[in-house]
Amino acid sequence: MEGNKLLAALCYFSVFFAPFLFPIIVYFVTKHERVKEHAKKSFLSHLIPLAIVVATGGLFMIFAIAGVDGWIGLPFIGLVIGGIVHVVVIVWNIIKGIQVLQQPGGMYE
Repeated sequence: MEGNKLLAALCYFSVFFAPFLFPIIVYFVTKHERVKEHAKKSFLSHLIPLAIVVATGGLFMIFAIAGVDGWIGLPFIGLVIGGIVHVVVIVWNIIKGIQVLQQPGGMYE
């Protein structure tokens, strides 16, 4: 069914309009296993940049509490790396969404 294929592709394209909400809704609403698989993959890919920023923020807090002075630039480094990874994730999601749309329709029936 073309609707399932479009839904799977929209999970990847949702990085532009609802990166966390849309894949979760699709995962719990749809009954098609292939669409659920794409929803899960897209949700996890949307979490990667956030995880990097949270991890570097957490490391900064640990180092600040421990009194280590040399790590003052860690939040900035985390934001830069998180930003670069976010751009890579956006490009990857666009590529995956296009690949899903180009797959034969038999997989989504």
